[in-house]
Amino acid sequence: MAVIELSAGTIDYEDTGGDGPAVLLLHGLLMDGSLWDAVVPELAGFRCVVPTLPLGAHRRPLPGADLSLPAVARLVTDLVERLDLRDVTLVGNDTGGAVAQLIAADPARAERFSRLMLVSCEAFDNLPPGLTGRTLAVTGKLPPAAFKAFMQQMRLKPMRRLPLAFGWLTKRGDATTARWIRPVLDVPGIAVDTVRVLRAAFADRDLLVRAAAGLPGFDRPAAVVWAAGDRVMPPDHGRRLADLLPQGHLVEVPDSYTLIPLDQPALLAKVVRELAA
Repeated sequence: MAVIELSAGTIDYEDTGGDGPAVLLLHGLLMDGSLWDAVVPELAGFRCVVPTLPLGAHRRPLPGADLSLPAVARLVTDLVERLDLRDVTLVGNDTGGAVAQLIAADPARAERFSRLMLVSCEAFDNLPPGLTGRTLAVTGKLPPAAFKAFMQQMRLKPMRRLPLAFGWLTKRGDATTARWIRPVLDVPGIAVDTVRVLRAAFADRDLLVRAAAGLPGFDRPAAVVWAAGDRVMPPDHGRRLADLLPQGHLVEVPDSYTLIPLDQPALLAKVVRELAA
């Protein structure tokens, strides 16, 4: 992992380098860049940049930084500018897809992005998303020490597999989700950051409704990739997003929950390659 100092603070990121087309891959709440570990090897020939955003599983606290979703979107565009990436394919899953919508809906932020892929993500009024999101919204109101005590339960696989945790987010990625719990429990300052993230993320429930109004302005190649059996992100939202994007099309993925990069990485990589080539 590389490290970069941005205006909001220091973050970790992976950069495969090379002269191939750039693909920026964004993860969601209580996740890190390892969401894409099985996808990146399938994208040989592309320059894959995978930041670990300050969304709750990061390992470098950002005390005092704005951790709202619009601020995370600014951090992403800051990263792209610092790395001088151009003609970028922007891919976001889960809350990473919400961040991608905020970027794509703002012409000033979207100028370096030539293609967009939204992968089973929050959209419209689905904020917080489903039972999982509502649980995070409630627990995020706890003091950091109490939130950390709640998260201690997630060390146990039966707890992680509950629908209120990761059970409806992934069919096959439990080993990865187990790693995402550790920073909150083991790294000083991360529980404080995570509570701030959750409170900010769910404070403005019309945020993505407003972002959707700006998506018709992203008149560039776009794909919306959705888990056909998603229980957290309504499949109808995938169809609506694809209809809003002037060059958008919908790809439905079988045998997967929300975290398609964990459940169907090869299929997802194929769609990324087709869009980004």
